Amino acid sequence: MSNSTPATGNEKTKSRGKRSLCSPSRVIHIRQIPDDVTGAEVISLGVPFGKVTNVLMLRGKGQAFLEMASIDAAVSMVNYYAVATPLLHNQPVYMQYSCYKELRTDNQPNQARPQPAPQCMNAVQHGNLGITSAFAAEGGVLPSHGSVLRIVVENVFCPVTLDTLYQIFSKFGFVLKIVMFHKNNQFQVLLQYADAMNAYYAKMALDGHCIYTGCCTLRIDFSKFTKLTVKYNNDKSRDFTRTDLPFGDGHRTVETSLSAPFGPPGFAPALGFPQGAGPSALPVPGALGPLTVTTSAAPGHMTVPGIPGNSVLLVSNLNPEAITPYGLFILFGVYGDVHRVKIMFKKRGIALVQMADATQAQLAINYLNGQKLYGRVMHTTLSKYQTIQLPREGQEDKGLTKDYSNSPLHRFKHPCSKNFQNIFPPSATLHLSNIPPSVTVDDLKNLFTSKGSTVKGFKFFQKDCKMALIQLGSVEEAVHALIELHNHDFGENQHLRVSFSKSSI
Repeated sequence: MSNSTPATGNEKTKSRGKRSLCSPSRVIHIRQIPDDVTGAEVISLGVPFGKVTNVLMLRGKGQAFLEMASIDAAVSMVNYYAVATPLLHNQPVYMQYSCYKELRTDNQPNQARPQPAPQCMNAVQHGNLGITSAFAAEGGVLPSHGSVLRIVVENVFCPVTLDTLYQIFSKFGFVLKIVMFHKNNQFQVLLQYADAMNAYYAKMALDGHCIYTGCCTLRIDFSKFTKLTVKYNNDKSRDFTRTDLPFGDGHRTVETSLSAPFGPPGFAPALGFPQGAGPSALPVPGALGPLTVTTSAAPGHMTVPGIPGNSVLLVSNLNPEAITPYGLFILFGVYGDVHRVKIMFKKRGIALVQMADATQAQLAINYLNGQKLYGRVMHTTLSKYQTIQLPREGQEDKGLTKDYSNSPLHRFKHPCSKNFQNIFPPSATLHLSNIPPSVTVDDLKNLFTSKGSTVKGFKFFQKDCKMALIQLGSVEEAVHALIELHNHDFGENQHLRVSFSKSSI
C-alpha cells in the first residue's frame, strides 16, 4: 500500500471546494452516511460493480472511504450513482472520487484503520461461497436467517419471468432454485441461494428496486423455509443444480422443508434462459430505480418490453373540438413523464405523445388504449416516429406542438418518488392530495361540479386531511376532471394533485 492515507480534515476541506479536481481513483469518498450504517452496508454499494478491497469508516463524521480493486469498477460505480442517488437506511448518501489513490492499512489508530472487505461479499462476483472471519472483524454480524428469500413483485405491468429474476439475483451469488406462484392476489417468488450471506446481501441491495422504470417493484424478505425441493424444471420453477428433472405440467412444482401449502405457481412465459449461462444484469443497490435486464441472443427469446423500444405514441380517434396538447400532457403524465405533444395540423383527431422512455410509453398504452375521452374511444399505440420535431421558426403550427420536457408537473422525475408505486388504471374514484386546510368538503364538491362532474361520494383521509377520495359519476367524468383540475391553484402557491385511485368510497 502507498503511504498516502485519507486524512479526514483535509479530505473534508477538499470535498467542499474542489471535488472536481480529483481524477478517477480506486478510492471513493462517501458522505452523509447515517450513524447506524455498518461497513458491510457501505461495501454492498460497491459489490455489484466489482471487487471491493478495503473500507474505512469514519464513525461520527458520517463519512467512509471505499477502495475498489480497479479504476474501471470505481468509474462504473460513480457514474451510476451520479444519476441514481443511493440510499442507506432510507437516507441519500453522496460519493465522489477521493484524491487518494489507495487506502493504507498500517500505522493508523484502530478506529481509523481501513479494513479489508469481507471475502463473502466479494464472492458474489464469481460464485465463491466461502465465508471468512473478515466479516466479523469488520464489525458485521453473521445473519441468523436462512438462504431462502420470499419476493413479492408489485405493480406488475411488464412480463417478469423466472429467467429475468435469475439474471438479477445471480449477481449476488449462486442461485440454486426459484419458484414463482400467485398467492393472495400477489405475484410471489421463493428463491434459494447456496449460502445465507448471498441472500442477505441480495435483500439489502435489491429490496425496493423496480425491475423496469416505474413498475415491477421488488419487496424482499427472508422466508421461513430453510430449503426448497423442486420437482419440475419449467417456466414456473427451476432447480439449477439438476438438469435431469422433467418439464412437468406446471402444477405443484415445489415442496418445502416445512411442507407449507401453495397455490399453483404461474406467470409470464419463459425466456428460455440456458442452463449454466451467466447473468448479464447489473443489480444496483441503494436507490429505487430500474435494473438493467438483458436477454440472451439465443433464437426464440422474447424481447423485454421497453428495452429498447419507441417512446413516441400515436393517439387517434380524438375529439378535435375538445382535445388540447395540455390535456394530453396531463392525462398521459399519469403514466410517465411526457416530453412533447403534437396534434396533427391537418388531422386534429390524431396526436403524437413523446414519453420519457419506452417503458412509460408501454404503460400508457396498457392503461389508455380504449379509454373514452370527450365522447370518443381513444386508440393508443406506438408510433413509427422516434421523436417529435418542434416546429421551425415561422412554420404555421397554431400552438399544436408543445415541449413539456422541463415541466415542473412531471410525476416521475425523482427516482424515489412514491408515484412509481401508485400507478392505477383510470377509475371513477380520484385521489386528491395537497389540499389546503382552509378548503372544505363543499368547496371541493363545488369545484368538481363546476367542471361538469357528478359527485357520488367524498371522504377525507382520517390521518391526513390534506388528502381525500372523490367518486364521480363515471370513469370518463373522472378522466375529464383529472385533466381539468390536476394542478388547480387554490392560491398562495397551493396546487391540487389529482390521481386515479385503486379504492372506492
